[in-house]
Amino acid sequence: MDFDSHRLSFGAAAAHYDRVRPTYPLAALTWALGSPPKRVVDLGAGTGLLSRVAIKAGFDVVPVEPDPGMRAQLDATTPGVTALAGAAEDIPLPDSSVDAVISGQAYHWFNPELAHPEIARVLKTGGVFAAMWNERDTTKAWAAKLDSIMSGGQSHQWAANNVTDFGPLFTQIETNNFEHVVTQSPQGLVDLISSRSYYLVATPEQQAELRAQVAQLCATDPELRGRDEFHLKLTTSVFRAFKK
Repeated sequence: MDFDSHRLSFGAAAAHYDRVRPTYPLAALTWALGSPPKRVVDLGAGTGLLSRVAIKAGFDVVPVEPDPGMRAQLDATTPGVTALAGAAEDIPLPDSSVDAVISGQAYHWFNPELAHPEIARVLKTGGVFAAMWNERDTTKAWAAKLDSIMSGGQSHQWAANNVTDFGPLFTQIETNNFEHVVTQSPQGLVDLISSRSYYLVATPEQQAELRAQVAQLCATDPELRGRDEFHLKLTTSVFRAFKK
């Protein structure tokens, strides 16, 4: 995989990404951060999906995002904040200047060796770093089939399989999971897959094949066939640790 082409593939589809990607439950953010007031960096903020939850909860949020297209979308849809150009490996903030750093659906794009000390640098002592992902529940047969299409046959439980620690500057990671449900449709699932990095960097032929697979699933699976709406169950997995 060409890491950078995938990591920076979202900007050209920023408005689409912002429209179709799921948001995060408030309970997950509250567990990660505690209560406001706190100054919080949303690292790899994308289009602001997690930033907006944090702002609504009363936190002072500083979004940091490397992709200019995503920053523009965040600025357009998130009144009162301006996203800063930066990355996990180079955060444009002073030392010990924030109470918390959060990352929604972005930590897997970070270079841990560079990002962990940089996150610790901007955090106050005792400040929290929390990475979270929305992961699809695959207990239903159709959801497992969808996951196979959307993950290329690889495990969708990326976080659970890969996040073990945030380095020696942080305490041991604590984890928690928060279930929530989004209403979906056949077109919504097609739209969702077309917001993924592997779709955005694929050839037109490969993109058409992915869309066709999702459309066929919706048309033939006994739980989805003939339905205009259905529920997609998600689990928000949160991994948090504190700066020593």
